[in-house]
Amino acid sequence: MRLSLEWLKDYIELDISAQELAHRLTMAGIAVENIDELDNDMVLELELTPNRGDCLGIINVAREISALTGKPLDIPRAQPDELDEGIENYVKVTIQSDLCKRYSARIMKNVRVAPSPVWMQERLLKVGIRPINNVVDVTNYVMLETNQPMHAFDYDLLEGQQIVVREAQVGEELVTLDGSSRELQPGMLVIADAVKPVALAGIMGGESSEIGEGTTTILLESAIFDGTSTRRTAKKVGLRTESSMRFEKGVDIGGVIFALDRAARLLEILGAGEVVRGVCDVYPHPAKPVTIRIRPDRVNYVLGTSITPAEIEGFLRKLSFPVEVHADHMLVDIPSYRPDLTMEEDLIEEVARLYGYDNISSQLEPAVPTHGYRTDYQRFQEKLLALATHRMHQVITYSFINPRWLDILGIPESSHLRNAVKVANPFSEEQGIMRTSLLPGLLEVASRNLARRNEDLALFEMGSVFWPCESAPLPREVLIMAGLVTGKVSGGWQVTGSEMDFFYLKGIVEELLGKFNLPEIRFQPFMPEHSYHPGRMAAITVQGKRLGTIGELHPQVLERTGIEKRTCAFEIDVLELFEAVSDRKHQVRGISKYPAVKRDLALVVSEEINAALLAETIKTAGTNLLVKVDLFDVYRSPQLGEDKKSLAYALTFQSYQNTLQDDEISAIVERILQKTAEVHGARIR
Repeated sequence: MRLSLEWLKDYIELDISAQELAHRLTMAGIAVENIDELDNDMVLELELTPNRGDCLGIINVAREISALTGKPLDIPRAQPDELDEGIENYVKVTIQSDLCKRYSARIMKNVRVAPSPVWMQERLLKVGIRPINNVVDVTNYVMLETNQPMHAFDYDLLEGQQIVVREAQVGEELVTLDGSSRELQPGMLVIADAVKPVALAGIMGGESSEIGEGTTTILLESAIFDGTSTRRTAKKVGLRTESSMRFEKGVDIGGVIFALDRAARLLEILGAGEVVRGVCDVYPHPAKPVTIRIRPDRVNYVLGTSITPAEIEGFLRKLSFPVEVHADHMLVDIPSYRPDLTMEEDLIEEVARLYGYDNISSQLEPAVPTHGYRTDYQRFQEKLLALATHRMHQVITYSFINPRWLDILGIPESSHLRNAVKVANPFSEEQGIMRTSLLPGLLEVASRNLARRNEDLALFEMGSVFWPCESAPLPREVLIMAGLVTGKVSGGWQVTGSEMDFFYLKGIVEELLGKFNLPEIRFQPFMPEHSYHPGRMAAITVQGKRLGTIGELHPQVLERTGIEKRTCAFEIDVLELFEAVSDRKHQVRGISKYPAVKRDLALVVSEEINAALLAETIKTAGTNLLVKVDLFDVYRSPQLGEDKKSLAYALTFQSYQNTLQDDEISAIVERILQKTAEVHGARIR
């Protein structure tokens, strides 16, 4: 953007040098890259940031200078003198595409096309625009003044007295003002008459309606076209113009009529024609006024300053922004020529520009150091992870999975696990949904390792599963810990490695949960709907509350994943476990100084009797003197009877008050035999 100071003085008084002005503008965020001296005039080269497209108009630069220097702004009169004849007799404008936000037109009669005055030509040349004739030069002049691109059509060459703003049709062509024939594509916005396109909207007019020496009536256009569409069209046709550049960066939709009137008034002053009364203005969806709240406390917090509310108000009023002051904030009405201002931080930047970036200290204010603390839940997660790594290797897998995993795991159609969150734009089909179980990731890791002969695996993952949430825009996350084992425990020269089966994994889970001193950890038989082997699965409960599941994976699931070895897995809800731990108040008691007494007890029961439930009955009947019950043998023989088994328990008795006598122990054992016979039909072996 080239800026002539001689031209600029039409709108604001300048009593500082070009160098001082360049410095002030640069320090206010409008960088001046160069200063040229041309014919006793200083021309500044502005390097504008993308958000300051408004400063492609000289009047808007004058607004900035007025705010910086305090000099009053002098905007020229725009309203032309009009004939009695109305525009409704001349043209009808129709907008058929949302890519045009507003289209306004004026008609001028008795036009005399001639060279523009020397002063106008010189100003255009200084900023890089080639003069053509008075009509075209005025449209360019007003564009540079207001940042509003304009175009003039030879009215008599427009068929049907119509302007139709529409998208191009297949097979249409347009010869633009540069003499090139351009093939139009659907999606390109064009200005057409009743028959054909006459201009590429926002880019360049067509030869068919070009202003020439014989032109006597013109239609002046001032409009707003979509910036993205304009950029795409300009790129496709290889034609980037001053007009298209401005639409790309944003044009003042509220200044359309001012620019149109200004052009008509200038042509009138130059004696180039007479203005028909009225404006044909089509504005389907008027833009809503923008009001932004700004808080003085927030301004000083962001900038690290101590600017008073009165100073903040003054800076905003210098920019000609209407301000409504309240106790702790201000409401600022944003002019339409500043579309870059949309939120409070934008206004804070405006305050900073006028306050002066050099007045803002580069030193940070001393801060009071604070300690960052993890929540109890976060510390619990860390502990759980650390404990799990004692026995297993941690893996981290993707949260996105292939929908086919729901079939691989054999999940029925009615299961809630099929209510997965679909990824709107997945990288591939392999990541089409968000996981509702951690098993797919663990099985995939196990399959990949087994295929590479890494055959003894103990893996776990702690990660989220995801569920749709109708009341929130994001899915609901549930933190799960899941583990998987297959193969054998490493042996040695004296020890043979044992299989990592259900009981091995159960031991890991018991050890893991035991570190949190949870009471009544139970593994209760559970019939799975999917994934696990029937009869080889249990629900993990604490005081009757289910925390997760453990079991051997179904052979069909393993076959579908290419795993040939028996594999077991567990899944635990981490939050449920945390709440169970939090509810537990752990008490520690000293070691008894009295000796413990041990007795072995073998009971014959029916095959369906659960060993854990029998042990619970033994412990209940054994009073508080029975401190430990361990199952150490399971024996089956025809001599025991049909469908019978023998369960042998090691019982440990101990008192904190005295040494236990044999008769006391015998009485307790007798009570245990009576209770187990009553509840489970047990008999001593």
